Amino acid sequence: MRLPDDLPVPEDDGATAHLVGSPLPDIALPATSGGPVELARLPGRTVIYAYPRTGVPDTPTFFEGWEQIPGARGCTPQSCAFRDHYAELRAAGAEVFGLSTQDTGFQRAAVERLHLPFALLSDDRLALTRALKLPTFEVNALTLLKRFTLVVREGEIEHVFYPVFPPDGHAEEVLDWLKANPV
Repeated sequence: MRLPDDLPVPEDDGATAHLVGSPLPDIALPATSGGPVELARLPGRTVIYAYPRTGVPDTPTFFEGWEQIPGARGCTPQSCAFRDHYAELRAAGAEVFGLSTQDTGFQRAAVERLHLPFALLSDDRLALTRALKLPTFEVNALTLLKRFTLVVREGEIEHVFYPVFPPDGHAEEVLDWLKANPV
């Protein structure tokens, strides 16, 4: 749960510059809450934080060199921070979802293990990733999302946080933005 002090900091490569003002496509994503979620049809404001992969208990890294990939490490602390600030984010007028390319079964285990009060969404078929040209990276033949957060209002991307660093403090950053930009 604690992040090392020497994690490499991701740089803004412009991979999300095209997203603000874009409508979300009509794509249903499997959710850990059971059944699909159509983000484009959700009313009000939605925060969607994307992360590469959640960890496995008692396993220090996923792949050789994981720690050296800027922005790769920190998915579990990031999810826990959104969990810890969930009530405040809801009070600020936003629903919250996590998003990764992991399958729903793996995500369900993370929701249970981390006691997340919100659903994780799976883009394991990369439908949303391809439709929006979301930033990704490849590790061991897996396509993983880079860490970013979308604030969506009535199906349109209103704001993007990218890159996200440090991941464990990002939920507070999103909360501050929501409070400064009420609907």
